[in-house]
Amino acid sequence: MMDRFSLIVVSDETSPVRRFEIRKDLVRKGLWAAGLAVLLGIAGTLDYVRLRIDNRELDGLRKETAERRAQVAEFQQKLEGVDHKLTQLQEFERKIRIIANLPGSAATGGADVTAVGSEVGDIGEKPGGEGGPEETFPADPGEVPTERRVPRPPEGADVGKRVSLLRQAAETLGVVAEGQAASLSDLVKALEGKQEFLAASPSIWPAKGWLTSRYGYRVSPFTGKPQFHAGLDIAGAPGTQVIAPARGRVVFTGPRGPMGNCVVIDHGHGVRTQYGHNDKILVKLGQMVERGDPIATLGNTGRSTGPHLHYVVEVLGKTKDPLDFIFD
Repeated sequence: MMDRFSLIVVSDETSPVRRFEIRKDLVRKGLWAAGLAVLLGIAGTLDYVRLRIDNRELDGLRKETAERRAQVAEFQQKLEGVDHKLTQLQEFERKIRIIANLPGSAATGGADVTAVGSEVGDIGEKPGGEGGPEETFPADPGEVPTERRVPRPPEGADVGKRVSLLRQAAETLGVVAEGQAASLSDLVKALEGKQEFLAASPSIWPAKGWLTSRYGYRVSPFTGKPQFHAGLDIAGAPGTQVIAPARGRVVFTGPRGPMGNCVVIDHGHGVRTQYGHNDKILVKLGQMVERGDPIATLGNTGRSTGPHLHYVVEVLGKTKDPLDFIFD
């Protein structure tokens, strides 16, 4: 009997006594099983708590990574904005240098004129003069794209790689900005005493509309052959106002062959501008005009395929690209 436990149950005084016997080895096994279950429960609870903590840390890391990526993207956007501003500043300086007879190059753009390609045409002209027979030349190769100074990180690049690339870009832009500041300082000195000359430079768009043909070689809309186009074609609604791009004196008004109703303004310093295919002419011969004054309305007179302004800039009798002078 020593290998068993006895359990006596007495309900009340009148009830019989009940006796139960349980083997000791079963009790030991039950206690071991209960202890093991408790240990497993504790281990499971600890594992669950650890997983919850890990998940929270992982969520935090993911959130932190997303925030850093967003910060890096914002930094890249700001660097690209700085790059764009530096490019605009360089374009501005180049135009100033052209007008001031210093080395420079052309640029394009403007809030009121949208480039759409050749749609409206007029007379062919030789370089450096007005009017002339058509000549055959290779097509315009187009504009050279501006080099990107803020590189785009490859797809899937980690934050460290992106930050490294942007740090290099920031250093490059810093060097460019220092050089630009020095160049502008020299330019300011070179421009001393040229205020009157700059005031007479045709620096704004003469009409609102669509830039349909640029200065240079193009395919003639009349013959289909390459020819030189000595000005800009700005298409627009008939009656659109044509304005003077700078101070000057009107030296010609009236019909001018293929140019139709034409206005010519002498701005002094060897600079003249022409405005062809006008509908109405609003100025008189000898009249002084200021930058922004209306001089005509856009039309379709002369040799033209549609309502537009043919705008020409001459310096010392030779045509120049008007885009070299336009700032807005």
